[in-house]
Amino acid sequence: MVSHLPPRVVIAAPSSGSGKTTIATGLLGALAARGTSPAPFKIGPDYVDPGYHALAAGRPGRNLDPVLVGVERLPGLVVHGAAGAELAVVEGVMGLFDGRLGGEGDRPGEHDDGSTAHVARALDAPVVLVVDARGQHRSVAALLAGFRDFDPRVRPAGVVLNRVGTERHAEALRAACAEVGMPVLGVVPRRAELAVPSRHLGLVTAAEHGDAARDAVAAMTALVAAHVDLDAVEALARRAPATPAAAWDPARETAALDGRPPWVAGTRPAPVVAVAGGPAFTFGYPEHAELLAAAGCEVVVVDPLRDEVLPEGTAGLVLPGGFPEEHLGPLAANAPLREAVRRFAAGGGPVHAECGGLLYLGRSLDGAAMCGVLDADAAMGPRLHLGYRTATAATDSPVAASGETVTGHEFHRTVTTPQAGSTPAWRWSAGGEAVTEGYVAGAARTVHASYLHTHPAGRPHAVARFARACGAR
Repeated sequence: MVSHLPPRVVIAAPSSGSGKTTIATGLLGALAARGTSPAPFKIGPDYVDPGYHALAAGRPGRNLDPVLVGVERLPGLVVHGAAGAELAVVEGVMGLFDGRLGGEGDRPGEHDDGSTAHVARALDAPVVLVVDARGQHRSVAALLAGFRDFDPRVRPAGVVLNRVGTERHAEALRAACAEVGMPVLGVVPRRAELAVPSRHLGLVTAAEHGDAARDAVAAMTALVAAHVDLDAVEALARRAPATPAAAWDPARETAALDGRPPWVAGTRPAPVVAVAGGPAFTFGYPEHAELLAAAGCEVVVVDPLRDEVLPEGTAGLVLPGGFPEEHLGPLAANAPLREAVRRFAAGGGPVHAECGGLLYLGRSLDGAAMCGVLDADAAMGPRLHLGYRTATAATDSPVAASGETVTGHEFHRTVTTPQAGSTPAWRWSAGGEAVTEGYVAGAARTVHASYLHTHPAGRPHAVARFARACGAR
C-alpha cells in the first residue's frame, strides 16, 4: 500500500550546542498543546533526546539513522512512525552537514553520510536552523547565507534565533536576517533554568529524571510557545511535497524473511520475550518490540530495578543499553532477578544484550555484583569509545550468522576485562588495528553480548532469527 510522507520539518543547527533539543522538544509540546498532533523523530543513534520528545508529543520518539538502517528506509519509517499524526518534527544531529567521519580508507569530511542534511535530502524536507546568537549580530547574515548556499539540495527555509540577550540585540539580528532574505521564525531569549542535568554520555534520560524531566519539557514548551511563530513553522511543514512512500511494515519485514513460524499461525503458543526496561535500560528502539511482535513473540517489559522474577514462560531475553552504572545499588540488591537471568542463560535461553545489557551480564560493574553470565568485570574507563563500526560476526549466535557483516554504533566509557570472550561476538578494524569484541557465551552459544548497538529496522532478519531461537524453546 502506497502512502505519502506527512507534512514535515527538520530542526537543524550550525553546530552542536546551539539549542536544537530545546527548540525541537518545545515545538513538539507547543504543537501538541494547541491540538496539532506531532510525530517526533531524532536523527542519528541518539537514545536520550527521543525520551524528551516522547514526553512532549505524547507518542514514542523514533530515530532516523541512514547509516544504521539505510537511507532508502527513512521515508517508510517516517510514514510508519507518523501514523495518526498531522506532521513530523525531525531533530537533527550535530551541525547540519556533519556526518560520520568515515571508515577505514576514507578521508575525514569527504562526505556527509548520516548527517542532518543527508536525512533532509532523503525526506525532501524544509530545514529550520537554530542559531545560538550569543556574541554576534550582523555576522549571522554571513552564517545563514553560507548554510543556505552550501548545498542547493538542502533548503534552510527559516531561522530561530536562540539565546538572544536584549531587544536591541534582537532588532540587530532581525535586520541581519533580512539582508539575506532568511525568514525569522522565532527569537528566543536566554533561559538558564532550562538546563537538563548531564553525565559522561550526555543528558540524563527522561526516564531517570522523572518529575524534573517533565518540568523541563513543560518549560521548553512554554518558551517556544511564547517566542516561536507556530503558525509559520506549521505552514512551512505543510509546504513539503506529499512524496509517495510505502509505510515501513514490521509484519512484511519479518514474513518476507523466514515465512510464518507455527506460533504465528496459531498452532503453537507465542514465545515470551522479556525486554529489560525502566530507568537503567532506556536505550531501545520502538521498532525492536514491533518486529518481535510481528515475528509472533509476546513482548513483556521487565524492570531489573524492581522485578524479582522473569515473566512466566520467558523464552528469550533482550537487555538493551542504558546507564546501569548509575543504578548499581538497586541492581546489585536485586539478587533474585540476577540469579533468574543467570539460570535462564545457563539453561540455553537466547539472550541478546547490547552495551548496558552487556555490563549487567558480567560478574561485576564497578565492584558491584551483576548476573555472572559472562566471565568479565567492567569498570569506568579513561576515554570515550564513540563511532560507527563495520563489524563481522565472529561466530553463529541468536542474532547473527558467522561471517555476516553489520553496521553498528559504539558509545561507551566503560571497559570490560577481558574485552572479548574466548568466543567473541564481532571483529572490526579501528585505526588500522584489528578489534575483537563482545561475547557469544553459554553451552549452546545462545548468549550474544556486545557494546555494539544496531538498529533492528536495519536488520529485521536478526530479529526474526532471534524469534526463531526463542520459539525453539
